[in-house]
Amino acid sequence: MPRSARKLEIREANESRILAAAERIFAQHGYRGATTERIAAEAHLPKANVHYYFKTKANLYRRVLEAVLDDWMSAATAFDQSDDPAEALENYVTAKMAFSRKRPYGSRVWAKEIMGGAPVIQKFLGTTLKDWLKQRERIIQRWIRNGQMAPVNPRALLYMIWAATQHYADFEKQMQILNDGKAISDGEYRAKTRQVVRLVLGSAGVDRGGQRRPIQRRAHSRRILERNHGL
Repeated sequence: MPRSARKLEIREANESRILAAAERIFAQHGYRGATTERIAAEAHLPKANVHYYFKTKANLYRRVLEAVLDDWMSAATAFDQSDDPAEALENYVTAKMAFSRKRPYGSRVWAKEIMGGAPVIQKFLGTTLKDWLKQRERIIQRWIRNGQMAPVNPRALLYMIWAATQHYADFEKQMQILNDGKAISDGEYRAKTRQVVRLVLGSAGVDRGGQRRPIQRRAHSRRILERNHGL
């Protein structure tokens, strides 16, 4: 292997180790409580390596947030790969649930940043993420116009998906306590993923195969009354 290729391979491996360690430390201690010394110890690398690759703690923190969002946005390619709302929603929810299982610390870093007022990513939220959200809303609105799914509020549907899937990362300890102190097994997690998928598809009024579920007469009548009489 050429010397330059070997150096690049070492750099990529070390950066990955540092980013994974930083996710855990930022999630456990927050931005203020995290130090590059702690991150280096978690990565089993010299502290000098952290500063060599990322310069400052602030740069490393931003890279962690960017990596989390990149993965979340990649999960939403399901909306672009299928015009079947049931398939797209199922694939999106499944990908989001998988992220929460594999990278819970990344999700918690993001949650801490948002709860702290989003000081680092506020501008990004109002530009890139907002544009991304509008694109997905337009896809959902098209499905609704085509009669492929129920007339739900697209943004409310996406918020519900985010809340349901990220809960499994951000509140993992709470669920473990409620599960008689036992961590959720892989089999249990697969079952919970299927349940979340069913709940999302049900709220969107679709079945697998993109078929609209028939609206029950009683529920339909009640909605008409509520709309007409402000109930």
